[in-house]
Amino acid sequence: MTALKVYVPGDTTARAVGADAVAESITAGAAGRGFEIELIRNGSRGAFWLEPMVEIETANGRFAFGPVTPEDVPGLFESGFPGEADHVLAMGPVNGIDWLASQQRLTFARAGWIDPLSLDDYRATGGLKGLEQALRMSPQEIVDEVKESGLRGRGGAAFPTGIKWQTVLDQPAGQKYIVCNADEGDSGTFADRLLIESDPYQLIEGMVIAGLAVGADQGFIYLRSEYPRCRKMLEEVIVLAEQDGLLGDAILGSDRVFRLELRIGAGAYICGEETSLLDSLEGKRGLVRFKPPLPAIEGLMGRPTVVNNVLSLGAVSTILAEGASHYRDFGTGRSRGTLTVQLAGNIRRGGLVEIPFGATLRDLVEGYGGGTASGRPVRAIQVGGPLGAYIPATHWDVVLDYEALGAIGGMLGHGGIVVFDDTVDMAQQARFAMEFCATESCGKCTPCRVGSVRGVELIDRIVAGQERALNLQVLEDLCDTMDKGSLCAMGGLTPMPVRSALRHFRKDFGE
Repeated sequence: MTALKVYVPGDTTARAVGADAVAESITAGAAGRGFEIELIRNGSRGAFWLEPMVEIETANGRFAFGPVTPEDVPGLFESGFPGEADHVLAMGPVNGIDWLASQQRLTFARAGWIDPLSLDDYRATGGLKGLEQALRMSPQEIVDEVKESGLRGRGGAAFPTGIKWQTVLDQPAGQKYIVCNADEGDSGTFADRLLIESDPYQLIEGMVIAGLAVGADQGFIYLRSEYPRCRKMLEEVIVLAEQDGLLGDAILGSDRVFRLELRIGAGAYICGEETSLLDSLEGKRGLVRFKPPLPAIEGLMGRPTVVNNVLSLGAVSTILAEGASHYRDFGTGRSRGTLTVQLAGNIRRGGLVEIPFGATLRDLVEGYGGGTASGRPVRAIQVGGPLGAYIPATHWDVVLDYEALGAIGGMLGHGGIVVFDDTVDMAQQARFAMEFCATESCGKCTPCRVGSVRGVELIDRIVAGQERALNLQVLEDLCDTMDKGSLCAMGGLTPMPVRSALRHFRKDFGE
């Protein structure tokens, strides 16, 4: 008799809310009742409000229950589990869950469906098609395909990926590098982690394709130290990929070479900035470099280097497998492909949403998010991480793309959306932005290093009512100095949340 397949997510979020205990309870319950099951620790689908979400393989497809606690497991078995049990936690076919079915997943198409460690599962769901296509193309043809797709950096800067690759390809032959920036440190973001824990071979495939495109035979993944589960996952899949010929001296049996190594950061937010990351990779203190030269010309060890975010590299395999137009046509204007956002903060249904560009904040927060977890009205929404603007209700119907958000003084960044209800003190949120910058600054430039400390002091004086008008003007001047004089986006973007709080929530500062 074939063992029944039962899926319990093994990613960080699911484990944090009890998935390991649920898996143990299911294993023990099946053994005690004489059921033969195959327990698979898949990745999360990103519907974190339903975790731990348990799935079973049936003749009609995958059937879901959630959120399941260890205490729920005996009742599930009594109701007919591991079949399509008639239980209060039964959600029906996974494909019928509207929160998931209404999304358009390209980068996260396999998340939750496969065993993330299984290369056979990856192949069976379309994996490696992009790499196989790339092996039949010239480097310039690969770069042209990425250009045509309109893919832009998903880490925050939104620079056209194909242009970056073209710059590295155009450098003289010699040692070149591919570096994956997996130092995901923005508050409210977890998409990089979710991809690595749910579909890690997609990242590896994208990095190999990037190497073929620019003539690089060595890659590095720079992972934040706070992601131990990702570290374990990547260590395992790199070995498996080498054994299967996805990495090494003969990529998929060809004469092409690509080797990959994992490097772990040391908890510095600033190392999410690409040049600081490169210094850290070289064994130095993570300090922002002056530009020029650009990393694409003089990057790691002074050699031409592609530095891309996890989601950017993850999208490449889809572009090569399905064609540039397939990816491009999901977008709008200059924002092509899909929009990957992470709903967090005071939100009822938090998780990852991937849909075409063109949705609004209201669509996401009220539609997918279901409003606040507290049940109180939403007052402010921060988009783009701790240095993103606080968006008031008057702008919640603005289309979410790079240009539209920029036009209202915001940024999309890495796609983190953090929701606040009407109890939030926006003066304290503005203070947090300055304090965060003071803590995380690399210290190389004065506007960021000193300006952020002075910013905290000024906000404290304003809130305390000390020469409020004068200090408000000094704070505005300080924001100008940080914006125009900082060496990198750390200091340059810190004024964005402060200014948005001052502009839209002035009364919280005592006026």
